[in-house]
Amino acid sequence: MNETIFLVGARAAGKTTMGKMLANKLSFSFIDTDCHLLETTQKTVAEIVEKEGWEGFRARESQILVDTTKPNRVIATGGGMVLAEHNRNFMKQNGTVIFLSAPAATLAARLMKDPNIAQRPSLTGLSIVDEMEKVLADRLPLYHDAAHYVVDVNQDENLILAQIIELLTD
Repeated sequence: MNETIFLVGARAAGKTTMGKMLANKLSFSFIDTDCHLLETTQKTVAEIVEKEGWEGFRARESQILVDTTKPNRVIATGGGMVLAEHNRNFMKQNGTVIFLSAPAATLAARLMKDPNIAQRPSLTGLSIVDEMEKVLADRLPLYHDAAHYVVDVNQDENLILAQIIELLTD
């Protein structure tokens, strides 16, 4: 196996955590598109959105997806990467896409533990629980459209990792 593996899912689904574990297990390199954006622009998502709007941020995000796609790499995508149809198609055509799925309540609980508000502006202005429910409702069909596999992340990290490895080696 020498492909690119894309992890998609909502904020706090564990894309970065699982991505690092998976990359380590497969001896792949790891990229988090949000971190890569921060490193290359020296600006947070909030700063980019403030200057260029969500449209400018999404355009940069799409470019990073293309630029970082390489064999033997696990890519943790930003939660909104799936919003653009061309991103969903690009990922499906250039690797294996795994949707890390969790109920809104789980995601909200994780976000409240580590909200990292400066890095991630609220998308809706709602409470964290309401925002996660709204965002999931809006994006769920897009995550499913992009994904080759869906993994429930409402369980122990080692079980999630074992499940992903099994899917990739079938």
